[in-house]
Amino acid sequence: MGLLLPLVLCSLAACCTASSEPLSPFLSRSCNDTDVLAVGSFALQDINSDQKEGYVLSLNRVRDVHEHRQAGLGSVFYLTLDVLQTECHVLSKKAWKDCKVRMFHEQTYGQCKAIFYINKPRRVLHSLAYNCTLRPVPRRKVQFMCPDCPSPSDLSEPRVLEAVTESLAKYNSESASKQYSLFKVTRATSQWVFGPSYFVEYLIQESPCTKSQDSACVLQLPDSGPVGLCTGGLSKMNLKKYVSVTCNFFESQAPTPGGENSANQGPANLPKVEEPQQQNTEPTHSLSKAVSRGSVQYLPDVGDEQPEDSQEKPPVEAFPVQLDLTTNPQGEAVDVSSLFLGPMSEKLVVLPFPKEQDSAECPGPTKNANPLVLLP
Repeated sequence: MGLLLPLVLCSLAACCTASSEPLSPFLSRSCNDTDVLAVGSFALQDINSDQKEGYVLSLNRVRDVHEHRQAGLGSVFYLTLDVLQTECHVLSKKAWKDCKVRMFHEQTYGQCKAIFYINKPRRVLHSLAYNCTLRPVPRRKVQFMCPDCPSPSDLSEPRVLEAVTESLAKYNSESASKQYSLFKVTRATSQWVFGPSYFVEYLIQESPCTKSQDSACVLQLPDSGPVGLCTGGLSKMNLKKYVSVTCNFFESQAPTPGGENSANQGPANLPKVEEPQQQNTEPTHSLSKAVSRGSVQYLPDVGDEQPEDSQEKPPVEAFPVQLDLTTNPQGEAVDVSSLFLGPMSEKLVVLPFPKEQDSAECPGPTKNANPLVLLP
């Protein structure tokens, strides 16, 4: 009996210790679930819609996902998305699924973290916050796989500006009446074909000049913005020039009633979200109603900090993406009353962004499995 009592007490202590471990508030989800892919698509579309510069990002795969169900208010998803750059400028307002992903030798790729709220019964889709980090594919790796592929050029290089000028002049000469001027050069690459060749992308704006007016007309429309994106090329062989140009114009976008955070922004076929059976614990603190949405950060080529003749191993391609609206493990409240009709106050519980993957079914399958654009 003297030995039995300590064993019983130890067993009870072990049980108590096990039961005292906090259960995870997150649901384990597969990165390939239909509704997870749909939420990831909605989140990425919001990220693209927020941007005023750069190119539309495309979803390559869902790398990780956590779902936190809210009592009577739907779910908050914590998403980690691997993304690729497309050929569409963000000002085109095109959906990422309608845009062509760039070739591997000119690709910019990276990762986005997003906190996305969905309430199917009340038809609410809303990005609470996001952050993205992007890098170009390392030139050294591209040159190893494809020595003859075009390489990036400085946007201010004289030959780049010459290619822009020549190609835009060609477009204006072929235009029936309207004339356009340069707004901003966005990309440039060079390659030796049968001679030096430069390929450029640039935004254009309408010029007040018409084709019938004197060429001295150089005035710009006041506060005029870009109306399209042109892709041009200039190649030289001996004394001959070969110029090409294609321009795609942006469609005018009427503002959505209620602004970009409008509550009724989702389509009819929203992914299924079941309501939880238990109430969430009310957090002790509250975040501001106006949560900052996020940013997209562009990092330089990982090899730019090394001399070209360096024999050292290139540094690891890091994608430091942080997204923490709170560090309180109990979570904090976010007022989302503005997303709903009526006078009632509605608050979500937002938790610290999960640090570790907890699903064996993540990451999901990739759309582009080229090793140059797969994150380590």
